Amino acid sequence: MPESVRVWDPLVRIFHWALVGCFTFSWITGGEWDDPHEISGYIIAGLLTFRVIWGLIGSHYARFQHFVHGPKTVLNYLGDIAAKRERRHLGHNPAGGAMVILLMIALAATALTGWLQTTDTFWGGEWVEETHGFLADAVMVLVVAHLAGVFVASRRHGENLPRAMITGKKRAATGDDLA
Repeated sequence: MPESVRVWDPLVRIFHWALVGCFTFSWITGGEWDDPHEISGYIIAGLLTFRVIWGLIGSHYARFQHFVHGPKTVLNYLGDIAAKRERRHLGHNPAGGAMVILLMIALAATALTGWLQTTDTFWGGEWVEETHGFLADAVMVLVVAHLAGVFVASRRHGENLPRAMITGKKRAATGDDLA
């Protein structure tokens, strides 16, 4: 059995699964259960705030400097995926890192527009409600793309990435893997 190493610290894993749960709950309750939906949105905003802080001071693989890359690197990596020659990354690969940032921005904008609907200035504003709904739908599209990327990377690199986000462990780097 190959050696495994801890990649995802407990706080990253708790953040991830709490965000999955809260977004799922918010998606299901949108327009139905106002108070629980609103509370879930505040929890999402708190989780995102935590993740930004943890991305600056957290463990090695949690830090933005480890997995946020410029557009050229991300596009090159996507080209490598299309050509079936992408290298395995122990942490987030460049496409995964870009997805983390896109999801965080889209979720933050969704939470912001949700909160705006509770303010005196924007209460009942149709454009705010429509923007909130559009952003929630955009997050769902990103989630589907994220899951597709997880599936592709898991198959290509012979590892179960969802399990790694539960246990925190991945197969140790070998050959031309990038640690």
